[in-house]
Amino acid sequence: MAGTAGVPEAPEIPEERPRARRRGRTTLLIAGAAVLGVVAGTCTGYLIQAEREPTKLASLSQPTPAQTKGPAPEPLSAAQDRRVKTDGDLRKLLLPKPSGVKTAKWLSSVDGWLDLPAYADTYAKPGQAFGSAISDEFRRAVSTGWTRGQADFEVRLTQFRQEEALGAAAVTSGNQSWAADESSTRSWPVPGTGDGMAYVHDKPKTRAGYLPQYYAEAYAWRGDIAVMIWVYDTKPVPKKTIMDLVERQMERL
Repeated sequence: MAGTAGVPEAPEIPEERPRARRRGRTTLLIAGAAVLGVVAGTCTGYLIQAEREPTKLASLSQPTPAQTKGPAPEPLSAAQDRRVKTDGDLRKLLLPKPSGVKTAKWLSSVDGWLDLPAYADTYAKPGQAFGSAISDEFRRAVSTGWTRGQADFEVRLTQFRQEEALGAAAVTSGNQSWAADESSTRSWPVPGTGDGMAYVHDKPKTRAGYLPQYYAEAYAWRGDIAVMIWVYDTKPVPKKTIMDLVERQMERL
């Protein structure tokens, strides 16, 4: 029967389900006998096992395997294991200063080493750079530099722990993005690096009272080390200059 408008219809009452058939007495007696049989068998098994001699368990400690005789193997050389080279004195992997140049007095490194605060202080926003370096798992950094005429050169190697992320690759990619965004910029891939790049900026930076400053830069990475190279001059920096520096530095890694 249809319900009145606005009032829901009452649900139909389902038919009562048929009750389950009760088990007969014979079925219960058979089931009870089966249960008693299982219990009796289990008890008999326990009694038999209790009269047996205990089985001796095998020893948990195993004999130490015999060591092979002969001299211990020689450790891998730096040519065979790259970590032998990169875990040592990182300054030895830096490009050597050319002959006849002046040592740079403007470097932030102390005896070639850059600790984390000094590393962050080389950026325009040191506080932000400090936090980013921690996130990137900064391990250590070294740098060298020199002055030849009016040109200044700096080569920096930054090493990362790379336990949670590929810090060297990430930092290189970020630096490349900043360099590529500069106006009047030409760029070239660095041979043998996969994704290393070199940049020459044809538009100089100018400040009142100062000579115009042209510059070039290069960024690449290998393993856990990021390579950063800068050249500043009062005249345009040739492509050959920056490419020669980054290629020779990558060969040392």
